[in-house]
Amino acid sequence: MQPIEQTITEITGLLQEQGSQDYYGEPVSQLEHMLQCALLAERAGSDNETIIAAFLHDIGHLLPAESAAGYMDGYGRSDHEQLGGDWLRQRGFSEKIVSLVENHVNAKRYLTFKSPAYYERLSEASRKTLEYQGGRMTADEAYAFEHNIQFGGILQVRRWDEQAKVPGLKTPDAQHYIQKCERHLKKRKL
Repeated sequence: MQPIEQTITEITGLLQEQGSQDYYGEPVSQLEHMLQCALLAERAGSDNETIIAAFLHDIGHLLPAESAAGYMDGYGRSDHEQLGGDWLRQRGFSEKIVSLVENHVNAKRYLTFKSPAYYERLSEASRKTLEYQGGRMTADEAYAFEHNIQFGGILQVRRWDEQAKVPGLKTPDAQHYIQKCERHLKKRKL
């Protein structure tokens, strides 16, 4: 595990370098989307791990690409949830945070299987990425997913993810959530 200061510097750098880019087919930037998702988690009274997961759920989109493989025709990386989860795990974030990040795409697949109305509410960009992400779950996949220990939290992060696309919404700045990340990592080192 690398030093906490290095992880915080990496997160800050990724946000500075990539955060202003458009959030694939949506009317907000990557950073605005991340901040809005975290704000929704905060407003819901979530614990710090859930707030951090909401903030970092799309960190995989910001990581440097090693190749053009795995991209969704202009909609980001098809495996961003796994890349992000692995990246966070390697840096010492809790398994709860990692699970919420790794499964937010599975939650979309699950919700579109369970509720045709959910699919109808998805943005055009979210519908397009669903095609690259495996489409709707099968009944067997849904059954297994429902038994994930973080099932309820994963679905909630997904719902915030869908809502966090409001142009011009006032949010705390990134430093507010980066400090939460730093405190979390320091607490885990004790």
